[in-house]
Amino acid sequence: MSTATCQVVGFLLSILGLAGCIAATVMDMWTTQDLYDNPVTAVFQYEGLWRSCVQQSSGFTQCRPYFTILGLPAMLQAVRALMIVGIVLSVIGLLVAIFALKCIRIGNMDDSAKAKMTLTSGIMFIISGLCAIAGVSVFANMLVTNFWMSTANMYTSMGGMVQTVQTRYTFGAALFVGWVAGGLTLIGGVLMCIACRGLAPEETNYKAVSYHASGHNVAYRPGGFKASTGFESNTKTKKIYDGGARTEDEGQSHPSKYDYV
Repeated sequence: MSTATCQVVGFLLSILGLAGCIAATVMDMWTTQDLYDNPVTAVFQYEGLWRSCVQQSSGFTQCRPYFTILGLPAMLQAVRALMIVGIVLSVIGLLVAIFALKCIRIGNMDDSAKAKMTLTSGIMFIISGLCAIAGVSVFANMLVTNFWMSTANMYTSMGGMVQTVQTRYTFGAALFVGWVAGGLTLIGGVLMCIACRGLAPEETNYKAVSYHASGHNVAYRPGGFKASTGFESNTKTKKIYDGGARTEDEGQSHPSKYDYV
């Protein structure tokens, strides 16, 4: 899978996950009444994060919001916080991911900047998916605990007869939507992080050798023959040979033995 394809697929999965998280948060069917022992009933109850509803057999539904915050269970408030944090992180990551797409060019943004933005959005999507999965799982655990406690107290022996004293609640559709949405967001974030490696430019390490050209005013005189570049002047011209520098006048004042041949 190419880098652009991986990035686009992760982006689309994250959008679907964000939509699913929002839908699961606002849904009312986080818990539904268990109809195992009483399949025929005139009233059907279900609850969400924000309100509880009652549906009658005639089709009329009445919902009542939770008018209190401090009176709600601490676990319910924690689930609310996790879902909201997950949605906020997904929205921020989505905005960052839009500018990080490889198929979109904005100004002089290079690939290294896009790689960093892709990695940032991927991490946000991963954290968002974990928050959604954690929130739904915590609510499901609380629901299972209450279900078995209600089951233990449901049947009481009174003269050999079985009497129902409490209504049980089971999983609602919002829990499954939340699990799927959190998984999609998590997978999208992982794909975005994988795409970041393809966007990052490869650093090439090479050895460079510098060459220094000789100056125009340098004249070489091996064995009495003077080779110059044609830019000589009447002033003292510097020459370099035998590891030391001397002037032209000094070279003439100390002739070598080859000059007499």
